[in-house]
Amino acid sequence: MLLSIVIPLLNEEKNIPLLYQELNEVLSAIDHEYEILFIDDGSTDRSLELLKEIQEKDSHVVVISFRKNFGQTAAMAAGFDYAEGDVIITMDADLQNDPHDIPKLLVEIEAGNDVVTGWRYDRKDAFINRRLPSIIANKIISKTTGVNLHDYGCTLKAFKKEVIKNVRLYGEMHRFIPAIASGMGIDFTEVKVNHRPRRFGSSKYGISRTIRVILDLMTVKFLLSYATRPIQVFGLMGVLCGGIGFLIALIMTIQRQFMGVPLADRPLLFLAVLLIFIGIQFISLGLIAELQARTYHESQSKPVYFVKHVFGSEQESGEQ
Repeated sequence: MLLSIVIPLLNEEKNIPLLYQELNEVLSAIDHEYEILFIDDGSTDRSLELLKEIQEKDSHVVVISFRKNFGQTAAMAAGFDYAEGDVIITMDADLQNDPHDIPKLLVEIEAGNDVVTGWRYDRKDAFINRRLPSIIANKIISKTTGVNLHDYGCTLKAFKKEVIKNVRLYGEMHRFIPAIASGMGIDFTEVKVNHRPRRFGSSKYGISRTIRVILDLMTVKFLLSYATRPIQVFGLMGVLCGGIGFLIALIMTIQRQFMGVPLADRPLLFLAVLLIFIGIQFISLGLIAELQARTYHESQSKPVYFVKHVFGSEQESGEQ
């Protein structure tokens, strides 16, 4: 089995030599072939220079250098594209993820899980501005997506190749990979991993990311629930709005015809007309979205299902 270790980084010149040394110790003791992919996300310090020196001495190392800073999700996506391993493991370059936890992830992969996520059980970060927002976010994400994890933000994860190669990333969606992949019907688990305090450099995370994460969470929820049937969400809103508007209009018509109630000075009439038009627009939007979903899947030969095994068939059995 070939392992691919994917490590996105930005300005981590003091951490790179120590991280590489630890990775060498761990991976050389594992009975698997391996490659280490460092994705330099537009560093402005000596990170790229150090990585190139390491790569020249070690053929296991692959260095991918971005033209500018594109963000962690883009760096992850590049790592997945270039990785050749049967199992792909992601981790941070700041030394807070412990390379010695890699064997734990592999044990769970070999046990049959498609995705294994790390859980920083004893997290070494400030409580108010890091741990507390993370606790709240993890509960919201788990409730929204239906994929219950204690720690969505832990980068230390392991994926089978056939799962991660079918995941397309953008925005801030790297943290939602287990939830996105759950749409394939994967087997996943969570393991407690060591978390260490940051020794060098500064964190690239902050409260400013919260809004982007919330917006991406809405996208993930839509993709999981309605990506192949958008009319069911837009159509439902259209029927509700149009139905309420029609009901109001009907009641006002009855009042006018049989009770002599004037309508000219009643704003409720305009609300009824507005709701009816909004309902028609939502239904129309749902139909257009249905056409776009159909075009998306057919033009790219995008599967609407994922096969795990085939038994009793002349076709080659295996995971798709």
